[in-house]
Amino acid sequence: MENATLSPSIRSIHLEGPAGTLEALLNTGDSDAAYTALVCHPHPMGGGTMHNKVVYHAMKALNGLGIPVLRFNFRGTGRSAGAHDDGRGEQDDVRAALQWLSDEFKRPIMFAGFSFGANVGMRACCGDPRVIGLIALGLPVEAEGRTYDYGYLAACTQPKLFISGDRDQYGPVDEVEAIVAAAPEPKQLIWIPDADHFFAGQLAAVQAGIVEWVGRQFPTHK
Repeated sequence: MENATLSPSIRSIHLEGPAGTLEALLNTGDSDAAYTALVCHPHPMGGGTMHNKVVYHAMKALNGLGIPVLRFNFRGTGRSAGAHDDGRGEQDDVRAALQWLSDEFKRPIMFAGFSFGANVGMRACCGDPRVIGLIALGLPVEAEGRTYDYGYLAACTQPKLFISGDRDQYGPVDEVEAIVAAAPEPKQLIWIPDADHFFAGQLAAVQAGIVEWVGRQFPTHK
């Protein structure tokens, strides 16, 4: 259900999720775009929302290619109904967003997520035939006492892009490389030199990596 138009290129959306209404924003794209995209935010207990800088820059990279991009706040975040569910119910939030995009545009969907959003979103998107590609930014291994499992990636055959900083305090190089190595092709891992988990001062490099990968992996993005 549409709530309001914020500008000619942004729509405020109310998604009907399993725990209630989810607050969302759609950055509209080209009318003839071949794909749509979904971008998920980092852990809400650490202040993560759909307005996070990494999420915003990922959206801008994809939207700059003419792709309509949906962001939303997980349950219990911002004005979204419900309560945080440690990544379990949040997977259903992702599925609700995928369904909205599928119903609205009826086009293949690209997924991108940052940190917690990458882990939760990939769980929901791996194997979903509507999702043609996955982008994981700042893949977390252990953060603030929380550990993240990636065994599910063994069955994830969609094209995958991983972008992390080589000084990521929550995703050490050797552990992230082991996770990516266990995932099936096609895949690519990009290390951003001297970048921490939040890509401070390096967001342009993150955007460039996304744009290059999409252009090469999905050359008919427009």
